[in-house]
Amino acid sequence: MPRKPNYKFERMERERGKAAKKAARDEAKREKADAKKAEDTPADNVATPE
Repeated sequence: MPRKPNYKFERMERERGKAAKKAARDEAKREKADAKKAEDTPADNVATPE
């Protein structure tokens, strides 16, 4: 006998998966932007001993 469908649970699982995927994508994008920002800043801003 097939199981009774639980549409609410299945929808919540799909949405949770989408949210996790989006969060991972956003984190990767943020890390890439930080790396680019660090690359673009000149090394002259490093504190020099006086």
